[in-house]
Amino acid sequence: MSAPPTVVDRARFRSVPQHHPSVRPMLDELAVEYATRYADELKIAELRAELGRYPAHEFAPPRGELVLLIEGGGAVAGGAFRRRTEPEVGDITLSDRPGSRDERGATIVPTAELKRIWTHSAHRRRGLARRVLAELERRALAAGYPRIYLTTGPRQPEAAALYVATGYTPLFDPAADLEQLGHLPFEKWLVPHVPPTES
Repeated sequence: MSAPPTVVDRARFRSVPQHHPSVRPMLDELAVEYATRYADELKIAELRAELGRYPAHEFAPPRGELVLLIEGGGAVAGGAFRRRTEPEVGDITLSDRPGSRDERGATIVPTAELKRIWTHSAHRRRGLARRVLAELERRALAAGYPRIYLTTGPRQPEAAALYVATGYTPLFDPAADLEQLGHLPFEKWLVPHVPPTES
């Protein structure tokens, strides 16, 4: 009798709650990464607190989701989205559709905010972050969000380059002093713009 064919463990996305044990390595590694880049500004305890600032239910369906890319039995990348309700930072006039905020800066269209985009340090340069972004965009659109908003830090040029390369619009002047700006906001529309027709 011949042996059964070998099953190749292909990477697959898994939706998990924020408190699931498989999420802890992601948050721990993100805290170390940020602490390394922003050591003169934030302590690792402050970063851990920041990573846990949002309640778990914000990253749970139907308004949000946290996904991990699982390969070989462990998480190699991941990310999450939540409904953005707070006023946004950035120059909305740089948007492809500048009418998406009210006078306080709060979005007037359902907007998913991406958070916790992560690739395990042992699995970088494999295009996994792009896969995570595409998966989060797909799930956000299915959850009813036509627009995505996110911020990254001025000392994360790889992240900023990834967002630009995957179709995100910077809501800041890339030629400005990024350290002075602090948060670097981006947006992406997931639905085509249909201009109003004249009657």
